[in-house]
Amino acid sequence: MKDVVVVIGPGQIGQAIARRVGFGKHVLLADQRQENANAAAEVLSNAGYDVSVATVDVSSRDAVQALVGAATKLGKATGLIHAAGVSPSQASVATILKVDLYGTALVLEEFGNVIEQGGSGVVVASQSGHRLPSLPVEQNKALATTPVEKLLGLAFLQPDQITDTLHAYQISKRGNSLRVMAEAVRWGKRGARVNTISPGIIMTPLAKDELNGPLGEGYRRMISLSAAGRAGTPDEVGSVAALLMGPDGGFITGSDFLMDGGVTAAYWFGELAPA
Repeated sequence: MKDVVVVIGPGQIGQAIARRVGFGKHVLLADQRQENANAAAEVLSNAGYDVSVATVDVSSRDAVQALVGAATKLGKATGLIHAAGVSPSQASVATILKVDLYGTALVLEEFGNVIEQGGSGVVVASQSGHRLPSLPVEQNKALATTPVEKLLGLAFLQPDQITDTLHAYQISKRGNSLRVMAEAVRWGKRGARVNTISPGIIMTPLAKDELNGPLGEGYRRMISLSAAGRAGTPDEVGSVAALLMGPDGGFITGSDFLMDGGVTAAYWFGELAPA
């Protein structure tokens, strides 16, 4: 049976990672929108990859379980790339928590039940998770280990506690890295690994929209005051993911890799620091 790499959210970053880790394997591309999966499949198929497509709503357990079933019918599930999500300017607080926080926890749980010996996964989080101040230890543990179906019921995630979409996004992305750390323990019992990448501003169609949107000035300031002085590229994220998912990353699991050109460093200790 062929090894299968599942890509949830095959946008520019998801595709870049798939190009690095998917050759010689079957790549299953899953998106909420069929047309997005089809577009990615055409690009990768034309480049010589063995691909198929599926639709999935990561906020639905039935849908995620159906995707797991499709993957395991194709072969051995040895790779997971979870790059789906919504941004603060795209959705409401409730939707961000449902998709970015609950959805990621759900994907990690369901694929953690079938990941093969030697398998590996990468979750794409965000630099935003690193700009949230430290949380109490009990909140960290709750985000990491609360049963998936009880996650959105946590007291500190209720509407009176999270009133804006940026806060919802930041705590969701912090939750992603914490959840991956906890899941790495469970995945390890199957001989598999999982890590998080927290990118900064990566030049994708979505990033271009953000740069030209109402928050564009803030994003441009982030870039100009960062150490790198530029945005990143999907292929740079792909390179880090290839390390984490490949044999050279065999000693790395439960970790979060911040790659933002120094934006977070400037936020905490430089010119981007809040007044």
